Amino acid sequence: MRRRALTGSAVNGRSDSERSGTALLWGDRDLAATLHAAGIPVAAVAGRSKTVRYSRYARHWVGDPDSGQDALVETLLRYATSQMEPVVLYYQTDDALLMLSRRRQELSAGFRFVLAEPDLVEKLVDKAAFSQLAAHLDLPTPQTLVLAVTDETRDLEQLGWPALVKPVRREGSWEGNCAAKAILVADRKELQDLLTTLRPTHSHVLVQDYIAGPEAQVESYHVYVDSSGAIVGEFTGRKLRTYPTAYGYSTALVTSQAEDVVNVGRDIVSKLGMTGVAKLDFKRDFNGKLWLLEVNPRFNLWHRLAAAAGLNIPALVFADLLGLPRPQTAPVRAGVRYCRMRQDWQAAREEGAGTLAWLRFVAGCEVKSDVDLSDTPALIKAKIVAPSLDRLRRIHSGRPG
Repeated sequence: MRRRALTGSAVNGRSDSERSGTALLWGDRDLAATLHAAGIPVAAVAGRSKTVRYSRYARHWVGDPDSGQDALVETLLRYATSQMEPVVLYYQTDDALLMLSRRRQELSAGFRFVLAEPDLVEKLVDKAAFSQLAAHLDLPTPQTLVLAVTDETRDLEQLGWPALVKPVRREGSWEGNCAAKAILVADRKELQDLLTTLRPTHSHVLVQDYIAGPEAQVESYHVYVDSSGAIVGEFTGRKLRTYPTAYGYSTALVTSQAEDVVNVGRDIVSKLGMTGVAKLDFKRDFNGKLWLLEVNPRFNLWHRLAAAAGLNIPALVFADLLGLPRPQTAPVRAGVRYCRMRQDWQAAREEGAGTLAWLRFVAGCEVKSDVDLSDTPALIKAKIVAPSLDRLRRIHSGRPG
C-alpha cells in the first residue's frame, strides 16, 4: 500500500467548515466533541436517554436508533434533504456500521461517508467469519475455534488451557450474561458450564488461545485510508485500564509511538484491502510478539484522544469528503492520556490503586471524557429529566413501567 504525506493548508476554523457542510453523528459525546473541536457543526442520531442528544457539542438531534431500520433510513434521508449543505455521516457502533454498509446505496443519495467494502465489513463484524479470513490471509491471530454452544464433545486439544471465550459479535445478549467482553475458562468443564449458561441466548461462540498478560498489554493501530488506498493518518496507543479489569471496556488510554505496531498494522490493512477508518487491536505477549485480536472498521472514542495529541482523523475525513484542504496535522505525541473518570475510579480500586495516586493520574490526563462542567445540563437531561418524563408517559398511558 502506498503512503501519502499529509499535505494541504489548514481548514480555516469554524467559518470554512460551517460554510461547506455539516456532520451527522451516530455515536457518543466523545466523537461529537472531536468534531466540534475542528469547528464542524454536528447533529446527533440519538434516543431520549443519550447524553449526546442534549450536549453543547451537537446542534440538533435526529431520529432514534432504536426504531425500525426502514423508518430510521427514511428519517435520516429526510434530514439530509432538508439541509442546504452536504452532510457527512459518522458511525461509531457495529449496528450503525452494518446498517450503513447494507443500505449504502440508499444512504449515499443523501450523505457522504467513508466505508470499507461490503463483504469486508460483514467479515470484520462477524468474528467467526473474521477468524476464517485471518487464517486465509495468514494474519497473526491467536488460534481460534468457532464452537456451537450445544457441542460439548468436540475435540479441543488443539487449544491450550486456559482459553478465552468470546461472542461471535458484540451484542446485548452477551452483555446480559457477562460484564466483560470475554471470559477466561480454565478447562473443559468450565467451558461446558459456560456453554450451558449461554445456550438460551447464543448459538455459537469463539474459543481462542489465551495470550497471557493484563489489559495494559493491549495496543492498537488506528488508520484512515482514503478511496485511492493511501494512508492519510495513523497513530498508535495502549490501554491503561479497563472495567472490569480483565477483558473489560476501556477506562484509561494513552497514545504511543510504537513502530512495530505501525508496521504490523500497515501490513494487515494492506492484506485486507481496507479503506475508510479502522482500529486494529493487538495483545503483546511476554516475548514481545503482537497478536491481532480484532479489526473494527468504524470511528471510536480513541479519535478524541488522538485529536488532543495532534491528529484529528474525523476532521481529515470531513475535509476529504467535501473537497476541502486537509487540516494541518502533527505526529501524534506519545504519552497523552484519556480517562473516563467514573468507570476508571472503579477499575483503579479493583487494581488496588490509592485515592491520591488515582487523583494524580486524573489530573495529568489531557482528556477527561465524562467531566465537562460546561456540558453538565446535557447529563442532567439525559440521566434524570428524560427517564422521569418517560416514566410519567408510561403512567399516563397505563403501561407498566
